[in-house]
Amino acid sequence: MKWTLSQLQKSRNKEFLIDETIRVDEIKKDDSTIREVSPIHVTGRADIGSTRVTFHLKIDGYLILPCSRTLVDVNYPISVETTETFLFNVPAYEAVTEEEEAHQVKGDVIDLMPAIREILLLEVPIQVFCDDYNQEGAAPQSGKDWEVVTEEDQTKKIDPRLAELAKFFDDNNSSD
Repeated sequence: MKWTLSQLQKSRNKEFLIDETIRVDEIKKDDSTIREVSPIHVTGRADIGSTRVTFHLKIDGYLILPCSRTLVDVNYPISVETTETFLFNVPAYEAVTEEEEAHQVKGDVIDLMPAIREILLLEVPIQVFCDDYNQEGAAPQSGKDWEVVTEEDQTKKIDPRLAELAKFFDDNNSSD
């Protein structure tokens, strides 16, 4: 996903559409929790001007991450829409508004891969959980004198020390 400035300027008054499937396996080196990366489908368009090019992109694919509770593989879908602006030989403070972030083009080639890698890395969640905790190879969910308790389990169980207190409101309602 590289273009020279002259290639982009030739397409300046035409519609510049992007529809590519790319591999970004190198992000596994940047984040050790990423076990695998699917081919990433990038679609969108570019608005080309005399001093800048703005890419409007949609990035789709999935990452395989470890479940935070069981360590089994979890397919984590990625679907991101982003706008990336690249400036040609213009000081960044002159051409960019406060809401917008821009990349300064070094040389005469625009490479979208570093921006796409950064976007994918930002999409990695702190925790991800699988739906089925009883998968083969999963970490155990109980052992001697312990078990994993979910929030659902916590709300269903009443502490035995407070069981009598739960009846208090039932007794008050019946005496009214």
